[in-house]
This record gives sequence, structure tokens and C-alpha cells, in this order.
Amino acid sequence: MIVTEQALVPADEEQRLAAVRRYAILDTPPDGAFDRVTALAARLFGTPIATVTIVDEDRIWFKAKRGLPDGVEQTGRVPGLCASAILHDTLYVVTDALRDPRTAANPLVHGEPGVRFYAAAPITTHDGHRLGTVNILDTRPRSFEEADLAALGDLAAIVMDELEMRRSATRTVALERELRARVEAERARLARLANTLQRTLLPPTLPEVPGLEVAAHYQIASADRVGGDFYDLFPLADGRWAFFVGDVCGKGSRAAALTSLTRYTLRAAATYDPDPLEVLKNLNTVLQHEYQDGDARYCTALFGLLSGCGGQEEVEVTLAGGGHPPAYAIRGDGTVESVHPAGGQLIGLLPDAQFAVTRLRLSPGDTLLLYTDGLSEARTPDGAMLGEGHLPDLLSGLAGASAPAVVASLRDLLAQTVQSQSDDTALLVLAVPAAGAATTTTATAAAAADRSPAVDRSPAADRSPDEPSPS
Repeated sequence: MIVTEQALVPADEEQRLAAVRRYAILDTPPDGAFDRVTALAARLFGTPIATVTIVDEDRIWFKAKRGLPDGVEQTGRVPGLCASAILHDTLYVVTDALRDPRTAANPLVHGEPGVRFYAAAPITTHDGHRLGTVNILDTRPRSFEEADLAALGDLAAIVMDELEMRRSATRTVALERELRARVEAERARLARLANTLQRTLLPPTLPEVPGLEVAAHYQIASADRVGGDFYDLFPLADGRWAFFVGDVCGKGSRAAALTSLTRYTLRAAATYDPDPLEVLKNLNTVLQHEYQDGDARYCTALFGLLSGCGGQEEVEVTLAGGGHPPAYAIRGDGTVESVHPAGGQLIGLLPDAQFAVTRLRLSPGDTLLLYTDGLSEARTPDGAMLGEGHLPDLLSGLAGASAPAVVASLRDLLAQTVQSQSDDTALLVLAVPAAGAATTTTATAAAAADRSPAVDRSPAADRSPDEPSPS
């Protein structure tokens, strides 16, 4: 039932309609809370009809109704009843609508349902805009007492409180969703940043070394996805190859900064003077110089040189150490030797730190494993650390395996251990193939935020096209 007769318009109509939109109540489904208000109003005042209405731009919409025929959802914005009631900031009462000049022309009065009595309390916002009304209607004239006015006004206030509460709840939910989306977006951004940062701290791929198999694995345990372990392998101008594995103190961005400084210092020092002892001394001096504010920053490392790669059967290894766990030489016959430059101190902690050097030869079928403490400190299910006598026995079974196979086996081993949430793991494997075996080179850089063992993969191969290439 729609009537298009011109209605009276409040002076603040534009702002009032904006308030109606703000509460997002128009055309919403029936609601028990508002239905209870009309039921209470009809029972309290003994009227056959009660409504909660919202006055829109060109219609009066029933949010709740009692006593009106089914299917009646709205009526035209015609003067006399609700359209006139919102012009007043107090209650609006018509005791005999058929005789009252304000309402006599309204189709609800001279037509169905034949309204003779009408009273309305405005639903008013905190800033004074009248959204609509709570109404009671009767088909016979009635009087209205002063106490009735207050009760009807209270019902309108209850409706307004409900609208405010729902608006507040809607805004809270929307804000929570927005904040959640922002947090997720920030987490994703930081994860991308951390992933990119981590890749700049590791070689994108390992180079091919003549006559040698090489493989590496990196697994991040820390939740920030930025680890403090590092490794590298690179050629020198005189035909030898330099390599290192290390672990800096701390985690997160501070560790990343120290890792970056350490890695590039080792590379630069090796280019200037590749003697392993001198390289570690140079790094110690740099770290001492960079961290003079009392905030000691240090690392452990093994730095080595490879000579004779591809030119003869044996490869000569010179290895210097500073506070790092020993390397292991896995001989082709199953013997496992600890390769530990004895006496090497932490790098960067003391101005006159002492470092140690040792030498060995790798024959065909021999393998050299370098690692960080994420491997040696991982615990077997019975609580024993791998480094406490277990690791050499386990490595003995890998004799004669290719470098990628050694890495794959150790990665599977880590999956069966209990690792600290702060222990990253770096592995670097150098193997001299047995006579007639083809050489392979594999680099992996796995980082799993859930601390599950990651799948070996090449950092270069799985980089998306829009990611910056690692330095």
C-alpha cells in the first residue's frame, strides 16, 4: 500500500536521512527484539495495532508490526501519522483521527484499517535526529493519560538503545575484521621481507666445483623466519675454493645484520688473504670494531680452503675454527673422524682471540660434513642429543653416499628428532665421488615457520618472478 502524496519534510531532512543510513536498519529481516516492543506496547496500552517504523525518503517502513495484515511492509510518506510525528521532538497524539484535521486525509484513517486513535513517540538519536517512531493505533477514539506518554517514550528509548547497541556491535565486528586483515597483511609483508632478507644471507645456489659433489640444506626454526646460521662456497683467483659454515649470536633482525656483515667480511677477507687463520682474525677485528658500545656480538665459524679439486684424486682441506662444533670426515670405508681445530675461540668476543687450524685429505669416496648446532643439539626421542656420541655412528651408515644423499638423510633424521624452537640448522656437504661416479651439485634453503622439516629445494628455482634476486 503506497501513497505518493507530498509529505511534510523536517528542516534537517538531509542529515536525518544520513542518520537513518548510518544505523543500517531499513529492509532488514524481522527481529525478535523489535517484535517484542510492539507486543509489549499493544498489551500495555490495550490497542489492536502497534508498530515500530523508520521514515525513509519516500516511504514509511515497518521494522516491526502487530495487528496489521501480512504482506504490509511499508506505506507512503503521507502527512498525518508517522510522517508528521517525526516533525516533533515530543510525543504526538491524535485522540480521534477522523475528526482531527492533521490526520483526516490520511488513507489509513479514511480507508483500511480505519485508524481513529494514534500515538507516537519519536526514535531519536543522541544527536537529535528522529529516525522514526514507536506507534500504537486503535480503530476507535481514545483518550491518553500523562503516564501513558512517559511509558510510550520509554519504549521508543528502548528501540533507540537497541539500534545503538547493534550499530556499536556492527562497528566492533567491522573494526575487528579490519584489524585482523591488517595484522594478516602485515604478517604476510613481514614474512615476505624476512624470506627475502634470509635469501640475501645465503648463496642463491652452490657453484659447481670440478671433481667434487656439494650439497647444502638450511632450516629455520625461529618464528620470525630470519635465522642466524650461514654457509657459503666460492672460488678464489688462484684456483682454490673457499667455504665456511657459521652461527651468529641472537635471532631476528639483529642477527641478520650480524650474519650479513660476517658473510661478506669472510668473502672479502678470503679475497685479500685466503689463509684461514688470517680470515678469522680479520673477521674478529671487524666485529670488535663494529660493536664497541658494550653490546657484544659474536659468532662461531669454520672456514676452509680446498686445493686440488679436479686435478688429482685427493683434495686437500685446510680448516680453521673459532668456537664452532667440529666437522666430520666420513671415509669411504665407514670410518668417521672428528675434524676439530682445537682451541679456537669465539669470534668477535675478545680483541686478541686465538684460532686454530687443522688439515686433512679427502680421497675418492670421502665426504666432509660441516653443520651448525641445530643438528648436534637436536634430541632423539629418548632425550639424548645427537652430538653426544650418536652422530658419528649415524654418519657411518652414510659412507660412500653422494652429497645430496647425505643431506637428504640428515634432513630426514632431523624430522625424527626433537629440536629447540631457537635452533636453526645449516648443513654443508663436500664429497669426493668414488671412481667413475658422476658429480652433482645441490643447494637447498629450507625455512619452515611451523618448525617442521622443510623439503629440499633450490632457492633460485622456487623464487617467484617478482621477488628480488638474492645478493
